[in-house]
Amino acid sequence: MDAVNRFDTRVTHGLMRLEQAIALGVCVTLFVLHLGEVRWLPAVLLFAYIDLVGYLPGALAYRRSETGRIPKAYYVLYNLTHSFATQAALVAVWVLVAGWEWALLAIPIHLCGDRALFGNTLKPFAVRFEPEPHPAFVRLAAEVEGRALRPVTTRGLATS
Repeated sequence: MDAVNRFDTRVTHGLMRLEQAIALGVCVTLFVLHLGEVRWLPAVLLFAYIDLVGYLPGALAYRRSETGRIPKAYYVLYNLTHSFATQAALVAVWVLVAGWEWALLAIPIHLCGDRALFGNTLKPFAVRFEPEPHPAFVRLAAEVEGRALRPVTTRGLATS
């Protein structure tokens, strides 16, 4: 919501998903407009490697874990492969070495798709690897969304 309150309500999360959906639409449109110029092997590999390297190992470890706890390395791997910063660096190196190609749009299509279609962002260590309601967040969301119509000052006193 802001730099101090680092959580989203259903509405703000939905708006962020909408923004990612718009970016996804732009990338897919460009991809389709240049379909004849897309090299398919790089496009498929660039799209798939993000989950093959970043998601699948953690998902398998999570499903095999009796407690649902897995090493932080899986979170780091997921966050590295699902980060726009990491992927921008990869695209920059690719462009410098091999030049621009439309297959590179597979990367933002994947990242924007994860965010827009599934609501997935980077994974904090404090939550389970797979989406599962955190009891503290459920309580916070209920409290915040329940008071959404009544502004509160920084001292917790109602302003109206």
